[in-house]
Formats: sequence, structure tokens, C-alpha cells
Amino acid sequence: MIAVRESDRGPEVLVLQRSAGSPFLPGYVAFPGGATDPDDAVHASRWFGAAGEASRACAVRELVEEVGLALTAAGLGPSGDDPFGSIDASPPRTDQLPRVAHWIAPEHVPVRFDAQYFAVLAPGDLQPEPDGHEAAHAWWARPSDLLEDWAAGRHKLYWPTYLTVRALADRSAVGDLLALRMTTREPEPDEIARLPRSTFWQS
Repeated sequence: MIAVRESDRGPEVLVLQRSAGSPFLPGYVAFPGGATDPDDAVHASRWFGAAGEASRACAVRELVEEVGLALTAAGLGPSGDDPFGSIDASPPRTDQLPRVAHWIAPEHVPVRFDAQYFAVLAPGDLQPEPDGHEAAHAWWARPSDLLEDWAAGRHKLYWPTYLTVRALADRSAVGDLLALRMTTREPEPDEIARLPRSTFWQS
């Protein structure tokens, strides 16, 4: 989920640092999200009227679990004591969660993935609460600052995240970030040769 908010420094996106104990990409900076589970099809039927929207439902669920934020028809806010109850009572619409990108791992990647990225608008004063288990830290950052930290070696970005953040950094307004629709692709040979190894292989 790519949550986007306005700030006095321009648009910011919500990112987290994966916990050191994560079996996949420990310590990497990523957007909130994770693998779908069987309950997501049930959530999707209830929230969006179709089990085929399990990926959207997963994104909504992971926001609750990883950073304590719940998305309802009224918008994104703190999850509260009964987040799934509040979502059930006022489920979000699919147009609140436009799909930005769809990344599929090449066959030679050791850990395969089929990841859909959705965008959502967030209020300017909303603060995440990382769970301390899957998400060690969570914060708002300008995409350009994320790229600067990655280039300086302060944070690791896996290639789908890196390429998405790079596209987001080219947009100067919140509406433009939310309207982004990426044509996703595999990394090019020159990128693999030029960019840090950790961008393409877990390290």
C-alpha cells in the first residue's frame, strides 16, 4: 500500500523498515504489505463485493497489522480498538485504492512474488504505529529523500520498491502520485550491473 499525504515539504509516502527477523528482506525499507492469506478472499467479498479483490483486501489488512491504520469509506485513520469491525461497518471503495503497479518476480529470483501496489490518500497529521514485529519502524518520507538515503547506503530498497519510488519522485503533487500508473518490467542488465547488489538480491 502506498499511502500518500501532503506536507509542507511536498508529498510524502508511508514506508516501514522490515524487522531484522523477517525471513524475506530483513531490514529493508518497503511499503506496508505482505502475502495474501485465505481470509483475504473473505474480506474482499465483504468489503469489495468480490473474492477476486483479495490483493486489495490484503493491502487494507496489512495497513492495520503493520502500522495501525484502518481504511474505511470515510478515509484512512487510526485503527482503534476494533479496526476490522470499523472496516466491515463502512468498507472502502475500490476507487479509493487505485492500482499503481504490478510487479512479478523473474523466474531466476530465489523468492518469487506477484505484488500489486495500491495507492491511498492519507490526512496530513496521520501517524503510523509500527507493530514492532513485522515493521521495526514506520515513517513518512518524500520519495526523493528515500532515494537519497538509498544512494548513501543508509537504507536498502529492493528493486520493485526502488523503481516505484523513483517514479514517485518524479511527481510533484499528491494528486500526481495517486494518479501514477506504472508499466512494470524486469530490471534491465545495465541496472543490475550499475546498482548495488542488495537492490536485486537479498543481502
